[in-house]
Amino acid sequence: MTIRLTWKRVVAGLLGIVLAGLLFAWSGVFNIAASSGHWAVTEWFLHWTMRNSVKTHSFFDSPKDPIATDGGLVSAAGHFAAACATCHGAPGQRPSSVMQKAMPPAPDLSVNARQWTDGQLFYILRHGVKYSGMPAWGAAKRDDEIRRMVAFVRRLPGMTAAQYRALAGEAQGAGTTDVRALGSNVLAGCVACHGADGRGRGQNDIPILGGQRAGYLETALAAYADGRRASAVMGNAAATLTPAERRALARHFAAMPGIGQVVPQGDPRARVIVERGLPERQLPACASCHGAGKPQPVLAGQRANYIAARLRYWKGDGKEIDARLPQNVMPVIARRIPEELIDPLSRYLAGEAR
Repeated sequence: MTIRLTWKRVVAGLLGIVLAGLLFAWSGVFNIAASSGHWAVTEWFLHWTMRNSVKTHSFFDSPKDPIATDGGLVSAAGHFAAACATCHGAPGQRPSSVMQKAMPPAPDLSVNARQWTDGQLFYILRHGVKYSGMPAWGAAKRDDEIRRMVAFVRRLPGMTAAQYRALAGEAQGAGTTDVRALGSNVLAGCVACHGADGRGRGQNDIPILGGQRAGYLETALAAYADGRRASAVMGNAAATLTPAERRALARHFAAMPGIGQVVPQGDPRARVIVERGLPERQLPACASCHGAGKPQPVLAGQRANYIAARLRYWKGDGKEIDARLPQNVMPVIARRIPEELIDPLSRYLAGEAR
């Protein structure tokens, strides 16, 4: 018997397939329980699709310059310990047995990291992976944080438990300070990255908190907690703090010696910007907001590399006027600072004479 195909029969057949699929979904027969797992062919197909997608999209959406670096790993390690190790485990630390019951379970990065390039890791961290529990990065436009995390993950396969604990701040722990002064252990997480002395453990991407204005620190923590200030690392750390804990932490670090005890010095061009600004570029003096008795953070004595990195982050892609870029105060001001003066200005504020 010969069946003659017509457009009506093809459309009817396709419609029947769609209706059958909808009926199957409506029936609830399909088992979505994570405990049921996947068929081997389903698991292979999903993973194959994911790898192909990452390879293709990372080619267009990841930085081409090298990411590997030996610096800036403390903040990445601290964030990994707080937000990632529960699912993925860490050197000397098994992943949570509960999280390993997810479908699919989070991979062991001490093995899995070797299977990806830096660009592919960057893409996965920035965008996450659908249907896997892997979230996108917690703050937009913080590629600097993602770069540091890529560098950290790249080193996981060869990292010892002691090295991991040292980077994540667990080795020095909170034993160097009395975390009970706050009525809880909330200070321990801050000390892991910022150090018991509030000086950022010598890391260029971590600011000196010791001696900073308490009111500013409290406001910054609140801004990180509700997303008004972008940082996946600090957003995660601040999210669970109560207003009372934010206030106590701010006062704790503000009472330490640190910034504000350095006299700015160095390039005379930087001194002009700090004291008088550049009227011809509509650039106000730094001292008009950051000087003595002003509400904005103290900059004198802050780490030079940190100041420069923040200014370049606000400056964006280097364009002086771009309606697409944020129009908040600091982005506008940063875009008016000549690029060649960012480093001299940062060193001047840090008190570095060279």
